[in-house]
Amino acid sequence: MLHKLKIVTTFFLCFVVFHTLAQESKISSNKTITIYLIGDSTVADYTGDYDPGKDYMKVRFPIAGWGQEFQPFFVKDSIKDIAFLRNFESIKVDDRARGGRSTRTFFQEGRWRNVYENLKPKDLVLIQFGHNDASEKHTERFVNIEGYKEFLRLFVSQTLAKGAYPIILSPVARNYPWENGVLKNVHGEYPKAAKEVADEFKISFIDLNQNAIDYFNRKGKDFVSKNYFLNLDAGLYEAYPKGKKDDTHFQIKGAQVVASLVFDELKKVLSNPIFNK
Repeated sequence: MLHKLKIVTTFFLCFVVFHTLAQESKISSNKTITIYLIGDSTVADYTGDYDPGKDYMKVRFPIAGWGQEFQPFFVKDSIKDIAFLRNFESIKVDDRARGGRSTRTFFQEGRWRNVYENLKPKDLVLIQFGHNDASEKHTERFVNIEGYKEFLRLFVSQTLAKGAYPIILSPVARNYPWENGVLKNVHGEYPKAAKEVADEFKISFIDLNQNAIDYFNRKGKDFVSKNYFLNLDAGLYEAYPKGKKDDTHFQIKGAQVVASLVFDELKKVLSNPIFNK
């Protein structure tokens, strides 16, 4: 009888410990939110393991995607007025964006699957593609408008199925074309298509293309070209000894500015009552 009692007691204690750990794990997970970023080179984080075994300062700096500069915005002072984010003790930006990827190649390479499998309820997924989808000369990455919309639908629907929140962004502006001192849209119908998918699902949309165009116009072509985009004189950086002329990718300051634009819009998005139920 005593032996049976010991077995029952041991079983009960194991159950209590397991249940307690499970509850603690649940509580812990509920206090942590991940903000996933999926997209192309203009979003990517070039530090860390982007180029495994290589020193960012030697082979990449000062190139930066806006996602690389996004985490510093999620400190207590910055989120004090964002009720949704105040519910969490930890906010982690997980930048999965990669250079040269379109919606299709990001999916085909299994990059989306790695995000999907780790998604938990209330996580955010910021989705910004279009630069490579629109590149007809690069057939390995090109995706027409309808295909682009279909892959956006896939990302959105699977995010929603996990109880997480998808947010679509239009592709960020390039530093051309400037006409009579005014920067114009270079992305054709892709920004419009991105909004149409967001409207279709009744989810949040950030028009980063237009926001960036408006901001760059206020600064002017010369300032933007020199300070925000990867237009570099020879001899300044180890990674670009001959200099660089690039009106698509950002320097650190440009990435910081665009990250700020995204954060300002995200604050507006998260003020929607749907995020505070």
